[in-house]
Amino acid sequence: MRRPEIKDTHLQYDYSQFEKRKATKRIIVHHTGNGVDDDLSAAQINYSHQHRNKWVAIGYHYVIRKDGTIEQGRPHWVKGAHAEYNNSDSIGIHVCGDFEIAHPTNAQIESVSMLINSLCYDYGLDLMSLDVNEYAKKHRIIYGHREVNSTACPGKHLYKLLPTIVGKAKFYRQH
Repeated sequence: MRRPEIKDTHLQYDYSQFEKRKATKRIIVHHTGNGVDDDLSAAQINYSHQHRNKWVAIGYHYVIRKDGTIEQGRPHWVKGAHAEYNNSDSIGIHVCGDFEIAHPTNAQIESVSMLINSLCYDYGLDLMSLDVNEYAKKHRIIYGHREVNSTACPGKHLYKLLPTIVGKAKFYRQH
């Protein structure tokens, strides 16, 4: 199985402020959605979340840049701050860009697929039983943010690619 390279961003936190995530049952995919097709780093998002939102740290566990680089955000083992009322059992992946107006890059699609495969493997989530053609089934593990909160996130162009991403993640499990 091929694993993605995850860039350590060396973000500094007060770890005593974090709550350990009790379970990992879902992965929630996000985008920037600010009207600009930007490519913000985990450090830039972390700064914004800490200073504007007054959070302990970046809300997402991973950030995927336009070139496909995967950056570590919030520590993977802690409760996120990315999907209100849905953080206690989920991992948040942020894909850089506004996918209401732009499209994710091929590199981003490959990276998010490979990352989802690795996370499913690491947390014992049954990726291989997911039926790509029946993506809307109740018992799936990959969600667009709009499916758990009232938002357009992860943007219409990324959201419609979620079945493709699941299919690619399954491919990476076998190769």
